[in-house]
Amino acid sequence: MPPLTTFRRNLALFALALGGFAIGTTEFATMGVLPEIAHDLVPGYAADPQWGIAQAGNLITLYALGVVVGAPVFAVLGARMSQTKLAIWLLVLLIAGTVGSALVPGFGTVAVFRFISGLPHGAYFGVASLLAARLMGPGNMGKGIALAMSGLTVANVIGVPLSTVLGQQLGWRWVYALVAVLFAATLLLVALYVPRFPGSPERSPLRELSALGSARVWVMVAVLSIGFGGFFAVYSYIAEVTTREAGLGAGMVPWVIATMGVGMVLGNILGGILTDRSPIGTAIWGFVLFISSFVLYSLFAAHPVGLFAFAFLVSLASSILLPGLQARLIRMSSEARLLGAALNHAAGNVANSLGAWLGGLVIAGGFGYLAPGWLGAVLAGAGFVLLLVSLAVQRRDGGKSLDTAGIPVG
Repeated sequence: MPPLTTFRRNLALFALALGGFAIGTTEFATMGVLPEIAHDLVPGYAADPQWGIAQAGNLITLYALGVVVGAPVFAVLGARMSQTKLAIWLLVLLIAGTVGSALVPGFGTVAVFRFISGLPHGAYFGVASLLAARLMGPGNMGKGIALAMSGLTVANVIGVPLSTVLGQQLGWRWVYALVAVLFAATLLLVALYVPRFPGSPERSPLRELSALGSARVWVMVAVLSIGFGGFFAVYSYIAEVTTREAGLGAGMVPWVIATMGVGMVLGNILGGILTDRSPIGTAIWGFVLFISSFVLYSLFAAHPVGLFAFAFLVSLASSILLPGLQARLIRMSSEARLLGAALNHAAGNVANSLGAWLGGLVIAGGFGYLAPGWLGAVLAGAGFVLLLVSLAVQRRDGGKSLDTAGIPVG
């Protein structure tokens, strides 16, 4: 690859992050405009709003299912392809799915297009992480992953609140229309500024699938799927905690969500830096902070100050952990690096579904709206134990410590 100018490299990195911002907005903004979607698309919503909201919530589930299905499929199909070319095709599919979501008339067809929109999600973040790491140079895997994820975290601060307001004022279809424009802008910038890194025609899709036969890979997938379920248990019910436990008005909910978004942004930056310096130490102490944040949240979130402080801490700790755990998963995937990177995001959506479901169960069981915080501590603790098992097996087998400088990104 010829030397990149600083200007072109920065625009390429911005393009990859912009795609993450658009994905983060389309994924989470649906939650903010769910009442509007239910009102327009679900028959019987006026007679039973709670039932209507629950039906509309299936759009979120179908999107998450698309992520889980699409991440490994596109990683395998794109094994031989140039990573830049793969990113472009994934963006084309994201545009098609999002435009369809904005235009089709009925609930069933919108549901189909939400599933289609989810398919490229995990593979895009996987390939964007690898491209960002290549652009940033050797020894910067953690920073590359953090940069690719930065758009997703910023979306929770800016994109989701603004799109919620847009959807409430102009209609939910405008949210998807705006996101489609963001995807189109990303496609243009990627095509213009991201270098055409050569593909690997000698690489077999079956070789990419070899990572699925590794017990180590599945242990790390379990670390992410279970360990991060607690974050989504808290995040899914933060509105109820704000109004019913902390006694704040509904107008404060976006501010609490934005505070969590700031925690994600700062944690993502710290996680990228710390992972490149001490990946194992960051993972271990990050989990200790993560578990502690859930305990503090459960104890003090009934007070407004405690709610803001410890919702922020939960988000900060979760994002500190992510770059290092994804880097470890990529390393353990050996030659199937794209599949490993994509599996990280599939695992994240399993965590999303698991956390929201279990959080709903403990609330329905009469344990209160703060119970998901205690559940989060248990799930994070289980993820921590699995990580320690993974490290112990690696040490027993004489494996090298996770050194992101040694992870090939080509």
